[in-house]
Amino acid sequence: MVAQRVRTRFAPSPTGYLHVGGLRTALYNYLFAKKMKGDFIIRIEDTDQSRKVEDAQQNLIKTLEWAGIIADESPEHGGSFGSYVQSERLHIYREYCDRLLEDKHAYYCFSTSEELEENRQLQLKQGFQPKYNRKWLPEEMGGAMPSSEIRKKMEAGSPYVVRMKVPDYISVWFEDMIRGPVEFDSSTIDDQVLMKSDGFPTYHFASVIDDHLMEFTHIIRGEEWLPSMPKHLLLYEFFGWEPPRFAHLPLLLNPDRSKLSKRQGDVAVEDYIRKGYSCDAIVNFVAMLGWNEGEGTEQEVYALQELIDKFSLERVGKAGAVFNVEKLNWLEKQYIKHRPSADIINTIRPVLAAELAKRETLLSVDVITGDHYLEQVIELMRERVGFEHEFVTFSSYFFFEPESYEEEAVKKRWIPETNDLLREFTAELEVLEPFTAETIESALKAFVAPKGLKAAVLIHPLRILASGVSFGPSLYHMLEVLGREAVLRRITKGIDLISVAE
Repeated sequence: MVAQRVRTRFAPSPTGYLHVGGLRTALYNYLFAKKMKGDFIIRIEDTDQSRKVEDAQQNLIKTLEWAGIIADESPEHGGSFGSYVQSERLHIYREYCDRLLEDKHAYYCFSTSEELEENRQLQLKQGFQPKYNRKWLPEEMGGAMPSSEIRKKMEAGSPYVVRMKVPDYISVWFEDMIRGPVEFDSSTIDDQVLMKSDGFPTYHFASVIDDHLMEFTHIIRGEEWLPSMPKHLLLYEFFGWEPPRFAHLPLLLNPDRSKLSKRQGDVAVEDYIRKGYSCDAIVNFVAMLGWNEGEGTEQEVYALQELIDKFSLERVGKAGAVFNVEKLNWLEKQYIKHRPSADIINTIRPVLAAELAKRETLLSVDVITGDHYLEQVIELMRERVGFEHEFVTFSSYFFFEPESYEEEAVKKRWIPETNDLLREFTAELEVLEPFTAETIESALKAFVAPKGLKAAVLIHPLRILASGVSFGPSLYHMLEVLGREAVLRRITKGIDLISVAE
């Protein structure tokens, strides 16, 4: 017997942004499928038309592809099973709904929303879990409603839904790949709606039908869907289908262990992209929200292919996973430290172009936008930036003249003789050959030694005048990258400004 090819899916609703929890679900499905040499599919579940957001479908897929999660089949990439958008498959759901009606596993329900709410409130007052009271369950299915009344409603064109009849007093059981055996009592299961009054199926109904018809072997989804399992399993039983295997992922939690929500921070993947996080760091971080490689490894930084090679559902925990932004920030810095300069240049060049469009520079644009100059800036600042865009925004003095000087640093580092010493040392820099970090350092030390001064008496003022701030990379290397002309100009300008301020 030939083993069935593994097929997994991510089935988002086009209701807005991609939640980080959704990204994790998509990622785990992708990693599992690729580990097993199988297929990963995207299906758009848009049966709730009232919540549909324009362009959300395209944005979801675009964000997933940005993260390197490329579907083998999707609305954009085609596939083997017709449309991958549920609103385009209504005729299929109608056909299977009719089959359940014929087999007495479903029935028409004409209860109004007012009646349903009244019944709900009554059950709550009585201390019961709210369930449909089966007012419209036909006599031939064990209910009290005569078939003649149902026919009258149908002939009159009264709005209705179709409900599934849940068998009484049975146990619904399945083996979760993460949680082990899970059992439900049918007495806790409501007669769920299968087809709504607008002719659209509910999520539960359409999802089961599509999962079967599209031949998915494994359904990996969030823990919040676990209560829906008995409804889904009953549908598989009614149709005589073998269910796929199921795995329910743990919740994502805030640091206070409450459910991750926008009230305590960003939850949209797009928010993190806008802040400058790279796909490498986000994917790595999200992968470890619930999964770990196991004991005996200290590895924390993984490339996507490494995640594919090492991922297993057996290493996904049951407990909720805490969303720790500090860990994400740490991962981002690890990637920046080791990412090739050429890749970083591709990212920061548009950022620099945008800044140059807003501000004037006294440096040569051809020089500061060139690979060689940008590579020097990157190597000096790798250990100091948290995001790639900060090679430009946090290190703007490499591209633009300082607009101000750190006031407290000036007060701390200037002595009465500072400006005279700077003017005298500037004369030496004018003729220094070659103008390199090594020669600048040697010249500065040779300049202060005969005067009985420490190098710091000039190091700090020079840094402030060259960059406007009191911190940064190696002063000597920074001056070399800026070049003689820019350094002399900035020292002269700064001396004049600080002299006026004294």
